[in-house]
Amino acid sequence: MTQYTLQQKFFLFLLVAVTLAFVYILLPYSGAIFWGVVLAILFAPLQRRFLRETKDKPTLAALATLLLIVVMVILPLSLISASLVNQAVAVYEMINSGQINFGAYFLRIVHSLPQWVVNLLERFELTDLASLQAKLSEGAAQVSQTVARQAINIGSKTFDFLVSMFVMLYLLFFLLRDGQSLATRIKYAIPLSSKYKQRLFTNFTTVIRATVKGNVLVAVAQGALGGLIFWFLGVHAPLLWAVVMAFLSLLPAVGAAIVWAPVAIYFLVTGAIWQGVVLIVFGVMVIGLVDNVLRPVLVGKDTKMPDYLVLLSTIGGMALFGLNGFVIGPVVAALFLACWDLFVSTEEFHPQ
Repeated sequence: MTQYTLQQKFFLFLLVAVTLAFVYILLPYSGAIFWGVVLAILFAPLQRRFLRETKDKPTLAALATLLLIVVMVILPLSLISASLVNQAVAVYEMINSGQINFGAYFLRIVHSLPQWVVNLLERFELTDLASLQAKLSEGAAQVSQTVARQAINIGSKTFDFLVSMFVMLYLLFFLLRDGQSLATRIKYAIPLSSKYKQRLFTNFTTVIRATVKGNVLVAVAQGALGGLIFWFLGVHAPLLWAVVMAFLSLLPAVGAAIVWAPVAIYFLVTGAIWQGVVLIVFGVMVIGLVDNVLRPVLVGKDTKMPDYLVLLSTIGGMALFGLNGFVIGPVVAALFLACWDLFVSTEEFHPQ
C-alpha cells in the first residue's frame, strides 16, 4: 500500500474540496452541461468525419457539427415544445369549459357494457357512477391545471432557458473541438490500469450513444406514429398524446400501448368500431413493431441490457434526476454491470 506524507494527504484533501466546490458552482447549469456532454459523445463520429473533410481544422469541423446539431435537433425540439405548450393550454381550457369531460366518457363506456359486466361492477361497489364521474372530472381538472401551470412556468423561465441553451451550445463547441484531448487527460487522471479505463470508457460512451440514438429515436418514431393515427381518427390534442406516447416508449415493457390501447377500447365499446379496429391494427402492426425493427438496428445486440434492468434504471433515474434520468439511469446500470464484470473476471481480485 502507498504511504502518503502529510503534504500529500493535505493536497488530496484540497483536491477533493475544490472539486466539490467546483461541482457545486456548476449545479445551476448541470442539465445544460449534461446534455452538452451527451450531444458531444453522440455526434463525435460526425465531428471526426468533418475533421477529415476540412483537412484537420478542428475549429471549422466543430462549427459545422454544431450548426448541424442546431438544425437537426435544437430547432425541431423548440418548435415542437412551443406547439405542445399551446396544445396543453387549449386542452386545459376545453376541460374547464366542459367540452372534454372524462366522467361523461366513462359513463358512455359503462352504458355500452354487457349486463354481466355491469353486475360484476356492482359486486365491487363500482355502480355509483355519479361519484365516479365526479372523481374522474376532478382528477382530469387537476392534471390539466398542473399541465397549464407547467406551461406558464416554462413561459416565465424563458430567460433561464435561453441562458442554459447558450451554455450548452457554448460548451458543446469546445467539447466537439477539444473532446479527444479532454478524454485523454481524464483517462490519465483516473488511478486505474489502462485495461480497466479503456473498458469502462468504451462502455460509458457506447451506452450513452445507444440510449440516446436508439431509445430516443424509437420513442420519437412511436410518438410520431401514434400522434398521426390519433389525428387521423379525430382524437383531441394529437400532439400532446404523441409526446406522452414518446415518453412512455422510453420504458421497455410499457410503451405507447398504455395510451392508444385504452382509446381503442373506448372506440369499440362506444360503437366506433372501425376507428377502434384501425387503431388496434395500426398500434400492433406499426407502432408495436417499430421497437422490434428499429432498436436492434440503432442500438445493436451487443450493447442491449436486459429489459427489466433498463426499465428499473430508467424509472429510478427519472425519479431522481427528472428528464435527464432516462440517460443517467441506464448509464449507471451499464457501468454497474461493467465494474462487477471486471471484478469477477479479473484474476488479481481473486487470489488463489
